[in-house]
Amino acid sequence: MVCLGNICRSPLAEGILRTKANKLNLNWQVDSAGTADYHVGKPPHILSQKVALENGIHIGAHKCRQFNKNDMLLFDKIYVMDTNNYLEVKEIAGKLWNENKVKLILSELYLNENKNVPDPWYGDEKDYYAVYELLDKACDAVITSLNK
Repeated sequence: MVCLGNICRSPLAEGILRTKANKLNLNWQVDSAGTADYHVGKPPHILSQKVALENGIHIGAHKCRQFNKNDMLLFDKIYVMDTNNYLEVKEIAGKLWNENKVKLILSELYLNENKNVPDPWYGDEKDYYAVYELLDKACDAVITSLNK
């Protein structure tokens, strides 16, 4: 799961998908990162933590990290939150880029629409709840897609 700072959207997506995969006894490694280094080593945004916790998911122990090109080798699938993240992952990956591995997460819900997960950083608390709901549905679709 990749977003800009690894502080709002991608830690939520990581927590949601990990929880769902664990409940289904799927042996998946789920991780998240940001394309920028603004928040490396810090916990997720307090509102991301709050919304997750209200849904039974603890993400407070997560430490933000920056996406690196070797992630292209480590992970089978890389979900990005928006088209800018997609382009930034492509640039960071360089020669390791594999377009078959990288996909907008909402493409699992809205085929061929290239929809972005809005960044709640620029909004208020209600935006974090809205993003959680979007990611919750998208993670259900990810499980359906990858667990065939």
